[in-house]
Amino acid sequence: MKIVDVAEFYAELGGGVRTYVDQKLEAGAREGHQIVVIAPGPEDREEERLGGRVCWVKGPPLPLDPRYYVLWREDAVHRILDREAPDVVEGSSPWSGGWFTARWPGRAVKTFIFHQDPVAVYPQTFLGHRLGTDRVDRMFGWYWAYLRTLGARFDATVVSGHWLAEKLRRFGLRRPEPVPFGIDKAQFSPSRRDPAVRKRLLARCGLGEEASLLVNISRFHPEKRLGTLLEAFRRVSATLPMGLVIYGDGPMRKWVERRAAQVPGVHLAGFVTDRDEVATSLASADAMLHGSAAETYGLVVAEAICSGLPIIVPNQGGAADLADPSYAETYAPGNVADCSVAIQALLDRDRETLVTGCARAAQEKVGTMGDHFRELFALYERLVEEAS
Repeated sequence: MKIVDVAEFYAELGGGVRTYVDQKLEAGAREGHQIVVIAPGPEDREEERLGGRVCWVKGPPLPLDPRYYVLWREDAVHRILDREAPDVVEGSSPWSGGWFTARWPGRAVKTFIFHQDPVAVYPQTFLGHRLGTDRVDRMFGWYWAYLRTLGARFDATVVSGHWLAEKLRRFGLRRPEPVPFGIDKAQFSPSRRDPAVRKRLLARCGLGEEASLLVNISRFHPEKRLGTLLEAFRRVSATLPMGLVIYGDGPMRKWVERRAAQVPGVHLAGFVTDRDEVATSLASADAMLHGSAAETYGLVVAEAICSGLPIIVPNQGGAADLADPSYAETYAPGNVADCSVAIQALLDRDRETLVTGCARAAQEKVGTMGDHFRELFALYERLVEEAS
């Protein structure tokens, strides 16, 4: 097949979107499919990349983040699609990229890619604890109506989990198809557990190795609810010796630094690019403390599980979908008291039993990105066959 991804947020210096699309380029070449990416950039040009091609469409820099560019020339996107004549075209955002794809008159199968839930990221983060998630969803019914209007122009909506497909069915989106993400399971393993690393991390928290070690990996953004985690940790650590190491960076860095400085036992490790270091830290900790209820798939939570690390996560969202009582405790998103209880409950449990539960989940619940793309391409082959 030839698959064209109209990737509005793909950029040379991008983050998660670039990582995902680059993996898709490689997977397509590996599985015998042609992958073409249409993305905004500083000039019109084309290049071979990772076994596929990228067609850059000139646009202005995004005002809030000049690493990205604006996809605003619909005619240019349509000319490329006409020339490429794909079997499948993906609209990878609910904004211009989605609409440009939807309005293209070509005969290819069209899929709407739903890998981020803006209602969960913003309104539910700020209002959900007070009003409840169902009420917030009703308040933003206009947005779900907007997605229904857009999604009706596509043959299917691709999502990263079965729980999310069910949610979108309730909101009336057309044909949600779950294709779960995965991780590098060879890199994240309990075999990386290193007592010396654990001792060193606890020392950075000002503690000895008799204390419990919690770890968090987060972008410093409101949806990650680091304030909830820090306050819950402060309450529990007042009576139970424990350290918390937080990896990450982001727009709230100054606020996180000020807040963490007020909580004994917290060490901010910064943004770490060495994936082996991250994998060893996860395997060497005693539990992961996670705050986001807005993820469509909890990648860092999946990495923790495959590292043999029990988890403390919100009871909603992609992280909750990966949780199971055999290795996890859950709490209401944004609820400090509930989070405190969950931390205490997990640390009171038998660690070996929890690790055994993680090992079982690593085999049964978590796949690889290779699995993800094979399933995605198989879905596209079925859709193309249905359309023929």
